[in-house]
Amino acid sequence: MLIIPAIDLKDGKCVRLYQGDYSQVTVFNDDPVEVAVQWREQGAQYLHLVDLDGAKAGKPVNLPIVERIIAASGLPVELGGGIRDEAIVEEVLGAGVERVVLGTVALRNTELAERLCRRWGERIVIGIDARNGLVAVEGWTETSDVAATLLATEMARRGAARFIYTDISRDGTLTEPNYEALRDFMAAAQKPVIASGGVAKAEHIAKLRETGAEGVIIGKALYTNDLKLSEIL
Repeated sequence: MLIIPAIDLKDGKCVRLYQGDYSQVTVFNDDPVEVAVQWREQGAQYLHLVDLDGAKAGKPVNLPIVERIIAASGLPVELGGGIRDEAIVEEVLGAGVERVVLGTVALRNTELAERLCRRWGERIVIGIDARNGLVAVEGWTETSDVAATLLATEMARRGAARFIYTDISRDGTLTEPNYEALRDFMAAAQKPVIASGGVAKAEHIAKLRETGAEGVIIGKALYTNDLKLSEIL
């Protein structure tokens, strides 16, 4: 199972939010590039980047920093946050990003999401973030009335090759993942799924591996030293 460190970008810094709340932000490092190199040195093979400013703005804001991270770390990265039209997808992929994470657009413009999945294949990941089982969008500031499992089934039918599933209630809490919700999501998606949210202990990763998840994204636990990447790997 792939272990993917997360780097969340806000105001040019590496931060973490609590349950996606922009008012509850902790700055872990002023230099995200330094953080990326650190994760590579500890054995990371992939990085998960989130442009939090972009998620709220509706378009990428921190792409120059993302390009610096790619150049300095030499690692493949996936990027989400504010990527909501075809031209931006092309720009982001052209900047060296390996995979683009589509979130809001998968719910708001399913036809566009399908077209992007059909065109780019494995380079598109559908990120579905759930609050009480319902899809949250616009940087998690809005909760829809659409079930995460229903959207997963629909996007898989429309050509999605891979999903990231985040349980917002667990994100940044250092509690534990919502294994039951993840299993339900995986059953609905029937595609590779990367889990995100709530990982705080090595046994959490072991349980996620048992579910058959393709990978796990870990954020806060790495920054608080509750987990050490080199030891997990």
